[in-house]
Amino acid sequence: MSFLIRNAEPNDLNNLTELMYEYIVGFYQNPKPPVEKIHNLIQTLFDQQNGVQFVAEQNGELVGFATLFFTFSTMKAEKVTVMNDLFVIEKFREDTDVESQLFSECQNYSHNHGYSSMSWITSSDNKRAQILFEKMNAVKGKDWVHFSIS
Repeated sequence: MSFLIRNAEPNDLNNLTELMYEYIVGFYQNPKPPVEKIHNLIQTLFDQQNGVQFVAEQNGELVGFATLFFTFSTMKAEKVTVMNDLFVIEKFREDTDVESQLFSECQNYSHNHGYSSMSWITSSDNKRAQILFEKMNAVKGKDWVHFSIS
């Protein structure tokens, strides 16, 4: 199956919004953010100052996306990327390599733009994602415990 992996563009706004809702609400069962907030996030990523968003397209249809945010690591004293999202619609999760292609695009972008590393987290029960990351030769973290607060 052939997929086009590319940077998200302004004309992707509505389709990308729907994909992001499928990811946020459908996959992770989180509350639906207002459309204005989703659009603001996507618009922020279009300028590629704080991050970048890639989409996977097949026959003109968006079937997945990945998001990198740019930050720094004090431990490395270097700039790093955080892959905050990697999502593919369900019918393309099993028998395609679109997830690997999106991951590779993020990894290549990070490397080609001088970032020292790319990191991410995934849910402990998301075994499918963990299999993908192991297949991509990622190293599973063991030294840090993730916390968050609202």
